[in-house]
Amino acid sequence: MILSDKDSESLQFDCSRGCTVGRDSSSGELECKYRLGCCKLETYDWLRGIQQSEYSDLFEVRFKNTRKGIYRNESGQSIRMGDLVIVEAQSGHDLGIVTLEGPVVVKQIKCRGLDPDSSEFRRIYRKAKPFDIDKWQEAIAREQETMIRARQIAKELNLDMKIGDVEFQGDGTKAIFYYIADGRVDFRQLIKVYAEEFRIRIEMKQIGARQEAGLIGGLGVCGRELCCANYITTFKSITTSAARCQDLSMNPQKLAGQCGKLKCCLNYEVAAYLDAQSHIPKVSGPIEFEDGLAYLMKTDILQQTLYFSYDKTSLADLYPVPASKVRMYLEDNKNGIKPPSLKGLDSPAAPEFVDAVGDGSISRFDRPKNRKKNGQRQRGQDARQGQNRPQDAQRGQDRPQPSQAQPQRPRGQNARQGQRHPAPFQQGQRQRGQDARQSQDRPQDAQQPQTGPASFQQPKAE
Repeated sequence: MILSDKDSESLQFDCSRGCTVGRDSSSGELECKYRLGCCKLETYDWLRGIQQSEYSDLFEVRFKNTRKGIYRNESGQSIRMGDLVIVEAQSGHDLGIVTLEGPVVVKQIKCRGLDPDSSEFRRIYRKAKPFDIDKWQEAIAREQETMIRARQIAKELNLDMKIGDVEFQGDGTKAIFYYIADGRVDFRQLIKVYAEEFRIRIEMKQIGARQEAGLIGGLGVCGRELCCANYITTFKSITTSAARCQDLSMNPQKLAGQCGKLKCCLNYEVAAYLDAQSHIPKVSGPIEFEDGLAYLMKTDILQQTLYFSYDKTSLADLYPVPASKVRMYLEDNKNGIKPPSLKGLDSPAAPEFVDAVGDGSISRFDRPKNRKKNGQRQRGQDARQGQNRPQDAQRGQDRPQPSQAQPQRPRGQNARQGQRHPAPFQQGQRQRGQDARQSQDRPQDAQQPQTGPASFQQPKAE
């Protein structure tokens, strides 16, 4: 189906529930359709198309971006994935979207630790009618303004909490307020004020900083969308031991995410690092070689390489040794054998970084702070290079010299025309010339020996 320009403008995408909302051009009725892959609670049906008669009445129903559940179809209607259904709630009824059907639903039930035969599931009453969808959309439209007003009321009551999100039930008679708080909060007065203000049933549900970051969304330091906002629904505990086993820096600013907690991606490669560490021997002290003791300075876990140095206080001269050889060296030390020196080993070549531009420098567009000094340095370097080039000097001798008979313009005329030499500079030259002529007229000063302070004393006449 190809949408026209008017239809595409009126179509709205509700990513928090994974559906599109629009009006039918012919009848004008409100239509809500399931949009596959729009929500982070999406589960890929890898058993789609396989029929199963044993649990064919179990379906997964999703609500807002924070919750979903398993429901049993007792309506007698044929329900398929993508249908909007009216389901049983704790008080009243709710409206959700069917996101899974078939044998994969049983897999999801077992992943939650439930037994599909003995567990009790809530019921699916029927498919949603246009009247139910209209009422549902009216309740959704109240969520934003309700959340803003709820935050103001909590601030007026001086409660140490924050309202993160509000979710209305499908019939509009109940709302779930998701809040974030560090400690225990007294809700007795708050719930009374909320009930009088919004005229609905109130349910308070506490969430953590990770869930709040998933609701708000954003971009991580990797440049991608936050994992908690993209696909993570169950948060596992993360400790600093995950960073230690990967040999990461213990800098809290680098290990923390936008929520202020440790990054969820620290747990992604822990299993690979633990498996690689199991193949690396444990070095508790220095290894004794023929030319002295070698100390372990660092370990490359994934490449299975250990770096040793003969000076435990310096990282200048490091010798890479594979983990298999280190295990042999440890066995030799236990048997009283000293392995040969590590200085004969070849150090591996470091990988060279090549940027996308090529060999261009990152600072090639930076302007120098003082161009005059940089120009003087460059001219000094050119002068030194010119002294080291005899062919340039020879080339200069081959050039024709200017004729001596050619009249030269005096300096004073140059100064008057181009004003290149200021007047103080000319006076200084004249003064130095007069001093030089006066010194030539003093022969007694030239005859005196310059041996020190005693030479200035005249000899006494006997």
